[in-house]
Amino acid sequence: MVNEEGEGPLFSSTPSAVRKDVPSCVLEAIKAAANWRLLGMLFERPRPGWLDGLRTLAGEVTDPELRVAAREAECADEGSYLFVLGPGGAVSPREVAYRPMADPGKVLSEINGYYQAFAYRPRTEDPADHVAVETGFVGYLALKEAYALAREDAEEARTTREAIGSFLQEHLSCFVAELPQRLKESTKGHLRAAATILGKVSLLPVKTGCPFQ
Repeated sequence: MVNEEGEGPLFSSTPSAVRKDVPSCVLEAIKAAANWRLLGMLFERPRPGWLDGLRTLAGEVTDPELRVAAREAECADEGSYLFVLGPGGAVSPREVAYRPMADPGKVLSEINGYYQAFAYRPRTEDPADHVAVETGFVGYLALKEAYALAREDAEEARTTREAIGSFLQEHLSCFVAELPQRLKESTKGHLRAAATILGKVSLLPVKTGCPFQ
């Protein structure tokens, strides 16, 4: 995971690098973080280094559907991605496009408020309400929860877990009703698979770690 998504000595690039004596609740949260991070990467534009990162993380995730989606991404190319999810593409990857009755400025302000509150500063070319950025944020929160659990900071773990639930409900779930169907009509392969997975996990109850568990 990128630098801003990890904290402390327990964490490195993948869950397999975590110390073996880490409590199971921490491991579960780290696994969930890896799952969410991979899901977010699947919605990103293919670029130099993207596929290598995807392959590395895919070898660590626990969700079988995500592993399949990552394998399908082996054939991804930038042109096809831009045709579907790029600016002016067939399908919008932005939350504001799925909330026609909402004020776009207010939506972006709310999202950025979450990001600022939890010091989420992704290195990305995409806007704050892009599905890849929002999905990555949930993974980031899951990793912060893991770190809080490792430090036995129950209050911080609870706060982070509650933020996962509220962000899913208020923002990421906005994609669920339409994005999978729009991608089904416009493309095949890893983008459609990723949208289908997002639709499933975003509607699950939030437990320790996050909905991938």
